[in-house]
Amino acid sequence: MSFKSDFGRFFGLSGAVSCLTLSCLGAAYGTAQAGLGLCRAGTRKPSIAIKGIIPVAMAGVRAIYGLVLAIIILSGVRESSYTCYRGLGHLSAGMCCGVAQLVSGVTVGVVGESSTQAVSLRSSLFASSVLILIFSEALALYGLICGMIMAQLS
Repeated sequence: MSFKSDFGRFFGLSGAVSCLTLSCLGAAYGTAQAGLGLCRAGTRKPSIAIKGIIPVAMAGVRAIYGLVLAIIILSGVRESSYTCYRGLGHLSAGMCCGVAQLVSGVTVGVVGESSTQAVSLRSSLFASSVLILIFSEALALYGLICGMIMAQLS
Protein backbone atom coordinates (compact mmCIF):
# COMPACT_ATOMS: atom_id res chain seq x y z
CA MET A 1 0.00 0.00 0.00
CA SER A 2 1.19 3.44 -0.85
CA PHE A 3 0.61 6.76 0.80
CA LYS A 4 -1.86 7.77 -1.90
CA SER A 5 -4.07 4.72 -1.42
CA ASP A 6 -4.03 5.18 2.36
CA PHE A 7 -5.02 8.81 1.89
CA GLY A 8 -7.82 7.75 -0.45
CA ARG A 9 -9.05 5.15 2.03
CA PHE A 10 -9.09 7.82 4.73
CA PHE A 11 -11.36 10.00 2.60
CA GLY A 12 -13.59 7.06 1.69
CA LEU A 13 -14.00 5.95 5.29
CA SER A 14 -14.61 9.57 6.30
CA GLY A 15 -17.44 9.67 3.77
CA ALA A 16 -19.05 6.58 5.26
CA VAL A 17 -18.67 7.89 8.81
CA SER A 18 -20.01 11.35 7.96
CA CYS A 19 -22.98 9.85 6.13
CA LEU A 20 -23.94 7.59 9.01
CA THR A 21 -23.25 10.17 11.73
CA LEU A 22 -25.18 13.02 10.12
CA SER A 23 -28.05 10.72 9.22
CA CYS A 24 -28.33 9.45 12.78
CA LEU A 25 -28.19 13.01 14.12
CA GLY A 26 -31.06 13.99 11.82
CA ALA A 27 -33.05 10.94 12.85
CA ALA A 28 -32.43 11.58 16.55
CA TYR A 29 -33.38 15.24 16.35
CA GLY A 30 -36.50 14.53 14.31
CA THR A 31 -37.60 11.76 16.63
CA ALA A 32 -37.06 13.91 19.71
CA GLN A 33 -38.93 16.91 18.33
CA ALA A 34 -41.83 14.86 16.98
CA GLY A 35 -41.98 12.94 20.26
CA LEU A 36 -42.22 16.18 22.21
CA GLY A 37 -45.10 17.27 20.02
CA LEU A 38 -46.79 13.92 20.57
CA CYS A 39 -46.41 14.21 24.34
CA ARG A 40 -47.81 17.75 24.37
CA ALA A 41 -50.73 16.83 22.13
CA GLY A 42 -51.36 13.60 24.03
CA THR A 43 -51.93 15.45 27.28
CA ARG A 44 -54.70 17.46 25.60
CA LYS A 45 -56.23 14.64 23.59
CA PRO A 46 -55.05 11.07 24.35
CA SER A 47 -56.72 9.62 21.25
CA ILE A 48 -54.17 11.42 19.04
CA ALA A 49 -51.42 8.96 19.99
CA ILE A 50 -51.78 6.69 16.95
CA LYS A 51 -51.84 9.56 14.46
CA GLY A 52 -48.98 11.25 16.27
CA ILE A 53 -46.63 8.30 15.88
CA ILE A 54 -46.37 8.83 12.11
CA PRO A 55 -43.86 11.75 12.32
CA VAL A 56 -41.81 9.85 14.90
CA ALA A 57 -41.56 6.81 12.64
CA MET A 58 -40.80 8.92 9.58
CA ALA A 59 -37.94 10.64 11.40
CA GLY A 60 -36.26 7.33 12.23
CA VAL A 61 -36.03 6.29 8.59
CA ARG A 62 -33.15 8.75 8.02
CA ALA A 63 -30.75 6.54 9.95
CA ILE A 64 -31.61 3.62 7.66
CA TYR A 65 -30.92 5.74 4.58
CA GLY A 66 -27.52 6.69 5.98
CA LEU A 67 -26.73 3.08 6.83
CA VAL A 68 -27.55 1.95 3.28
CA LEU A 69 -25.18 4.46 1.69
CA ALA A 70 -22.46 3.83 4.29
CA ILE A 71 -22.53 0.12 3.41
CA ILE A 72 -22.28 0.96 -0.30
CA ILE A 73 -19.30 3.23 0.35
CA LEU A 74 -17.59 0.69 2.61
CA SER A 75 -17.93 -2.02 -0.02
CA GLY A 76 -16.00 0.20 -2.43
CA VAL A 77 -13.25 1.05 0.06
CA ARG A 78 -12.29 -2.62 0.41
CA GLU A 79 -11.12 -2.87 -3.21
CA SER A 80 -7.38 -3.19 -3.79
CA SER A 81 -7.19 -0.51 -6.50
CA TYR A 82 -8.69 2.27 -4.40
CA THR A 83 -7.47 5.72 -5.44
CA CYS A 84 -7.58 9.13 -3.83
CA TYR A 85 -10.05 10.24 -6.52
CA ARG A 86 -12.49 7.51 -5.48
CA GLY A 87 -11.96 8.40 -1.83
CA LEU A 88 -12.87 12.02 -2.44
CA GLY A 89 -15.87 10.88 -4.48
CA HIS A 90 -17.04 8.70 -1.62
CA LEU A 91 -16.46 11.54 0.85
CA SER A 92 -18.60 13.87 -1.24
CA ALA A 93 -21.29 11.18 -1.61
CA GLY A 94 -21.37 10.64 2.15
CA MET A 95 -21.52 14.35 2.89
CA CYS A 96 -24.27 14.89 0.30
CA CYS A 97 -26.44 12.16 1.78
CA GLY A 98 -25.62 12.96 5.40
CA VAL A 99 -26.38 16.67 5.18
CA ALA A 100 -29.63 15.96 3.32
CA GLN A 101 -30.66 13.47 6.03
CA LEU A 102 -29.76 15.94 8.79
CA VAL A 103 -31.78 18.76 7.24
CA SER A 104 -34.67 16.44 6.49
CA GLY A 105 -34.65 15.15 10.07
CA VAL A 106 -34.83 18.69 11.43
CA THR A 107 -37.68 19.42 9.02
CA VAL A 108 -39.63 16.33 10.03
CA GLY A 109 -39.10 17.16 13.69
CA VAL A 110 -40.36 20.72 13.40
CA VAL A 111 -43.28 19.79 11.14
CA GLY A 112 -44.11 16.73 13.23
CA GLU A 113 -44.21 18.68 16.47
CA SER A 114 -46.38 21.46 15.06
CA SER A 115 -48.68 19.25 13.04
CA THR A 116 -49.34 16.79 15.87
CA GLN A 117 -50.40 19.64 18.11
CA ALA A 118 -52.52 21.15 15.34
CA VAL A 119 -54.22 17.81 14.59
CA SER A 120 -55.06 17.43 18.27
CA LEU A 121 -57.01 20.68 18.03
CA ARG A 122 -58.52 20.14 14.55
CA SER A 123 -58.50 16.60 13.18
CA SER A 124 -59.28 17.85 9.66
CA LEU A 125 -55.63 18.96 9.37
CA PHE A 126 -54.32 15.38 9.44
CA ALA A 127 -54.20 14.87 5.66
CA SER A 128 -52.38 18.14 5.03
CA SER A 129 -49.86 17.44 7.79
CA VAL A 130 -49.07 14.02 6.30
CA LEU A 131 -48.61 15.69 2.90
CA ILE A 132 -46.10 18.13 4.36
CA LEU A 133 -44.27 15.23 6.04
CA ILE A 134 -44.08 13.45 2.68
CA PHE A 135 -42.49 16.53 1.11
CA SER A 136 -39.86 16.62 3.83
CA GLU A 137 -39.29 12.89 3.28
CA ALA A 138 -38.56 13.70 -0.35
CA LEU A 139 -35.53 15.73 0.76
CA ALA A 140 -34.08 12.62 2.38
CA LEU A 141 -34.75 10.48 -0.68
CA TYR A 142 -33.14 13.05 -2.98
CA GLY A 143 -30.05 13.07 -0.79
CA LEU A 144 -29.89 9.27 -0.77
CA ILE A 145 -30.30 9.02 -4.54
CA CYS A 146 -27.67 11.71 -5.20
CA GLY A 147 -25.29 10.04 -2.78
CA MET A 148 -25.78 6.64 -4.43
CA ILE A 149 -25.16 8.10 -7.88
CA MET A 150 -22.03 9.89 -6.67
CA ALA A 151 -20.75 6.74 -4.95
CA GLN A 152 -21.27 4.63 -8.07
CA LEU A 153 -19.68 7.17 -10.43
CA SER A 154 -16.52 7.63 -8.38
